[in-house]
Amino acid sequence: MLTRDAHPWAAVGISSASHSVPDVVPASRSMPPDDHLEELGLLILLLLFLAAMLAGFIDAIAGGGGMVTIPAMLLAGIPPLQVLGTNKLQSLFGSGSASLSYARHGHVNLRAQLPMALTAALGAVAGALLATVVPAEVLKAVLPFLLIGIALYFGFKPDVGELDRHRRLSATAFALTFVPAIGFYDGVFGPGTGSFLMLGFIALAGYGVLKATAHTKFLNFGSNVGAFAVFLAHGAILWKVGLVMGAGQFLGAQLGSRYAMKKGAKIIKPLLVIVSVALAIRLLADPSHPLRVWLGM
Repeated sequence: MLTRDAHPWAAVGISSASHSVPDVVPASRSMPPDDHLEELGLLILLLLFLAAMLAGFIDAIAGGGGMVTIPAMLLAGIPPLQVLGTNKLQSLFGSGSASLSYARHGHVNLRAQLPMALTAALGAVAGALLATVVPAEVLKAVLPFLLIGIALYFGFKPDVGELDRHRRLSATAFALTFVPAIGFYDGVFGPGTGSFLMLGFIALAGYGVLKATAHTKFLNFGSNVGAFAVFLAHGAILWKVGLVMGAGQFLGAQLGSRYAMKKGAKIIKPLLVIVSVALAIRLLADPSHPLRVWLGM
């Protein structure tokens, strides 16, 4: 994730030229990342807190919170590498908060799901470390269409609702294949991880929408931990910004998860469709998207 030539979040302003470690943190400079805070006033921190709160609300229901937090941090003038690392820190609070909320209401057993969360974390670590050998351009080219496919699936499949259905993959096979694969994807690429996990829990594990949402948040927490560890090792975390935004994420996720539990599939399905389509549009809007380059657009 740290050395790739092209990053999926280029669509919101992270260019390939500014994404590599040397361009952002030159070897001759060892300035602590939190020194960037000298240029961040209280008003900007407040706005980042509010952006994170909104992201936490959306993410607790349907995923896609990074579409809010990453552009917000870039607009605040934070360097791209620190944006990506800090985004993982603050998202830990959102996914963790939502997981606790769903668990308190009996929608997920965190202890029982811990091994699966660990496989997601290990997959994310492997993905981040092996990012240089993964064809990121291919992933970037096909991702918008996969997201649109997910939107169509949830938008037009009438039997996707509250009730569990027949499981197509055993719990062990699901935990050892699908979960680490999506964790790996999160480490390599990132956008749409929540949507893919939701699709897997519903189509393969046979979960109802609310139960799938609850389990997705805990696995997303696991993959966030894995990717965060890699960014932490590279010193790419703005701790004060991340903790301020983490507080917003925690509050937003509490509100979002409670709203999801109150409304169920009636709100989760439409918002998941909207988030998937919005992320697809965001990626296709990037002038460096391979499809636009191929078509000369």
